[in-house]
Amino acid sequence: MNRHLDTHVHLWNRSTDPQPWIDPSTMAAIDRDFEPADLAPMLDATGMATAVVVQSSNSAAETRRLLAHRSPRIAGVVGWLDLSADPGPQLDELGPAARRGLVGVRHLVHLDPDPQWLARPAVGAGLDRLAAHGLGFDLVVRARQLPLTATVVRAHPDVRFVLDHLGGVTEAGDLAAWETNLRDLARLPNVWAKMSGLAGLAGPRRTRMDGMRHAVRVALEAFGPDRLMYGSDWPVAELGAGAMTWRAAVAEFLGDLSEPEREAILAGTGSAFYRIAA
Repeated sequence: MNRHLDTHVHLWNRSTDPQPWIDPSTMAAIDRDFEPADLAPMLDATGMATAVVVQSSNSAAETRRLLAHRSPRIAGVVGWLDLSADPGPQLDELGPAARRGLVGVRHLVHLDPDPQWLARPAVGAGLDRLAAHGLGFDLVVRARQLPLTATVVRAHPDVRFVLDHLGGVTEAGDLAAWETNLRDLARLPNVWAKMSGLAGLAGPRRTRMDGMRHAVRVALEAFGPDRLMYGSDWPVAELGAGAMTWRAAVAEFLGDLSEPEREAILAGTGSAFYRIAA
């Protein structure tokens, strides 16, 4: 039975949830709506059974709309909550059915006007309350924010964190600093990582493939298969090599691992982190 889980995809309907960051001239490949019906063919093509849908805007309304989708290919939703306030009442407002579909929370930290948003005391209190509700937090940060991220993760040992896109490696100007900071973060036992958001550098150019192979090797050494999970970042992946090319690259990168280790990255680790039943 295929249990493979893509832990990072996006869906959006721009009539209800505009995506102003999409530039029609340079991002034509994703300058349209993406609905659950579009998700299934991508999952089939990449050999994945289900996916976790991740928020694209800091919007409670978007989160409610994502949770309203009904598809057997959606295993759960990572939505947005205002962590500067108590998450409890916000979760209550979702209602029991929608609440069951919420498997995690994310804030667009890398785009927040306040580069110190993660370190705000009110946000820290919200993170701790989030843990009490059994929800983890997705970290989407720039590579330069990794030291701050480690400080925050260390200050909240009861919170489960997962680092999206290997901590912004594709935008890292200093790969040596990125590697040092990633390894430092991985020493903290309450943080996991996603091999996602890398498809833009998984194209046919050998230098790019070598760079991604190095990034995955570092992540494997730092986190190990039990704290590392696969994600496509579809449809954003289509701005680069695409989800299919990235999935093929991952298969190559993981080729020397044992079957149980590969299955952990492609299924078990993500399911365990997001507490998704098999």
